[in-house]
Amino acid sequence: MAFHPIAADDDDVAVSVARPYAWIVFALTFGLLISDYMSRQVLNAVFPMLKGEWALSDGQLGLLSGIVALMVGLLTFPLSLMADRFGRVRSLALMALLWSLATLGCALAQDYPQMFIARFMVGVGEAAYGSVGIAVVISVFPKHMRATLSSAFMAGGMFGSVLGMALGGAIAAKLGWRWSFAGMSLFGLLLAVLYPIIVKEARIAPQRATNAINQASAKIKHPLRTLFSSRSVIATYVGSGLQLFVGGTVIVWMPSYLNRYYDMGTDKAGGMAAIIVLCSGVGMILCGMLSDRLCRHSPERKVGLAIAYCLGSCMLLSVAFALPPGLVQLSLICLGMLIAAGTTGPAGAMVANLTHYSVHGTAFATLTLANNMLGLAPGPFITGRVSDVIGLHAAFQMVPLVSVLAAGVFFYAMCHYHKDIARLRDERVNDVPGTAACEVKL
Repeated sequence: MAFHPIAADDDDVAVSVARPYAWIVFALTFGLLISDYMSRQVLNAVFPMLKGEWALSDGQLGLLSGIVALMVGLLTFPLSLMADRFGRVRSLALMALLWSLATLGCALAQDYPQMFIARFMVGVGEAAYGSVGIAVVISVFPKHMRATLSSAFMAGGMFGSVLGMALGGAIAAKLGWRWSFAGMSLFGLLLAVLYPIIVKEARIAPQRATNAINQASAKIKHPLRTLFSSRSVIATYVGSGLQLFVGGTVIVWMPSYLNRYYDMGTDKAGGMAAIIVLCSGVGMILCGMLSDRLCRHSPERKVGLAIAYCLGSCMLLSVAFALPPGLVQLSLICLGMLIAAGTTGPAGAMVANLTHYSVHGTAFATLTLANNMLGLAPGPFITGRVSDVIGLHAAFQMVPLVSVLAAGVFFYAMCHYHKDIARLRDERVNDVPGTAACEVKL
């Protein structure tokens, strides 16, 4: 049977995990991430129905979406830190149970305040799943696969969004919007029960590996400091968040855009928006694979690719939203979204390389915090408020410009990335006697 070495910070910490079991862990963790985003994004498919039934403004609708991202941003760090300390598998299962029950609460909501509270609880349940889940995934695969795994895992969010909007729109058209939320809830509850039965903490973090990691952590003084110890890792957090302002906003408002400017019904708008989001998910994986292939021996190229993804998506989406509705516009939107989330893989790999293994869950929580507080939370809300004033089409024309700012931040990261990697390696050598000959290529 083939085995994967676990991707720790140093070779002497690595242990073997059976390859089939590693992929089972990935599949189940990936499936829960799909459930996470199905529960989050099904709301977008029923925006038109809620707007008509409860007479809501675009700002109120945007807040129902933004509150989830806001809670994810606020709680991801403390909850991820708790998961790192008290068990990642158990924590993931509890998170899934909470967001699934909260999604069921959305189906039962009788007015806007009740829906807001239910969405608030969805955000609490989902707060640390992405960061802790990806920490579990990269812990059972080789280090050189980090960008591919980061992008492929986070693409589950895109695929979940696709399913949430497409299935949500179709179910709403047939049975009403409440059944859309109920369907997402049942799927999440099923996976929440299966996950801790199949994925065992003892198998993904055997005792000898845990002991080795604890010894390494003890030798490296204050591993939490690596979360913010370099300019490049801080710039990575910020650049990633700004870029997701663009992709996240387009995903949230695309069903409404298609409904208003293409006269599509809820089911057709959800289906078309799902195709656009699918392009983003596929692009996320392809961009991550390209990053690993081109940057295995030149880590700084990851940042250069992130800059290219930002500027490319800005150009394509700016041209798209300058055009009138039609096939050409939709084609350019698909192309723009294909690379809009391409920074996810390089950013995830950079964060993993610049922080200590023992705090990877918390490191990805910090990245998630930036993604939500700078992008996913304010993007839909700000765009909704601007839409109330100048219309959704005009608001969409302004959104891609944020990618230029993201590119500038990634350029700053590129200027310091190589020095920060070298400094982190030197700190490990100085803190651990006798390891001068064991430097690890990051």
